[in-house]
Amino acid sequence: MSGICFKVPGKPQGKARARTGYNPRTKQVMSHTPDNTVLYENFIKTCYMQTTDKIFDNGSPLSICIVACFEPVKSTSKKQRELMLWNKIRPTKKPDIDNIVKAVLDALNGVAYKDDTQVVQVMATKKYGDKAFVEVAIFELSTEE
Repeated sequence: MSGICFKVPGKPQGKARARTGYNPRTKQVMSHTPDNTVLYENFIKTCYMQTTDKIFDNGSPLSICIVACFEPVKSTSKKQRELMLWNKIRPTKKPDIDNIVKAVLDALNGVAYKDDTQVVQVMATKKYGDKAFVEVAIFELSTEE
């Protein structure tokens, strides 16, 4: 089972909902992805491409593991911080885990794999750590199982 692991430094972000509105000039309904989401997805792509140039383009099934790590806020007590860093307290706050996964999968479309339909298994977790980051591991699954 071959795989690639890379890290996206900074606070984890989720994929924001596309904004839809009516343009009276063109008389069309238009949708666009918010700028913050576009920037974050481009940052994920850049982090991946700085790690490797491998593309899982043979259509093989993929498994993706995502760890979203949040920094405890500065005002957290020493005892509370310790519990957070030992995973006794987990981040039950925004962004939602499914939106983090969506941001990562969409960002890697056409970069790490042909299409995110190749992803057949996802494992994702939110936790606290000394530094904020998102770590992504992509594994090619054996078709012989």
